[in-house]
Amino acid sequence: VHTSLLEAMIAMMDFQATRWTMKGDIPGQAGNDHPTTTPTGLFRTKDGLMNLAGGGQQMWDRIVATLGIEEEAKDPAFATDKSRHANRDKTNALLQSRLIEKTTAEWVEGLNKAGVPSGPVYSMDQVFADTQVKHLGMAMPVAHPALGEIALVRAPMQIAGVACARTPTPERGEHTDQILSEFGFSAAEIAALRAARAI
Repeated sequence: VHTSLLEAMIAMMDFQATRWTMKGDIPGQAGNDHPTTTPTGLFRTKDGLMNLAGGGQQMWDRIVATLGIEEEAKDPAFATDKSRHANRDKTNALLQSRLIEKTTAEWVEGLNKAGVPSGPVYSMDQVFADTQVKHLGMAMPVAHPALGEIALVRAPMQIAGVACARTPTPERGEHTDQILSEFGFSAAEIAALRAARAI
């Protein structure tokens, strides 16, 4: 298997990169908004931030019903996907005016129940308090020789039958003797290098 960070990042650009490879279209930066679909992005709630992905008429109708903005949504600016996207600021402002009234948890529960993809935007403490993150064991306990019991973030993949290494970051020079031995240096040669302050 060969990969690189560059290859991964280009692949993650997904349809944005394909817009260029197929049509020569150079997409502009969209920030937290989706470049071709509205509404999609971050919204402030009574107690924090949430994300929302509501592209398509069916999703829009569910958002309108869940937020109780049926009257406001009669504005022609919100009539179609195309008009909502052309009026992105107005569309987002309408949603924002309602989403600020309740907590993230209240809105996420209601929107998810209606089939609208949405979720909370977590602070770091909230990430590691999340039940699924705990279940996955992403904060891995490790015994550190100087610091005692600490928690490190484990690798994001698990390979069946292969245990994740539970070791702290090595101290400077901690494995020098072991590495030099693996390269064929004898204990006497390593001691001589150390005496000469080469290691």
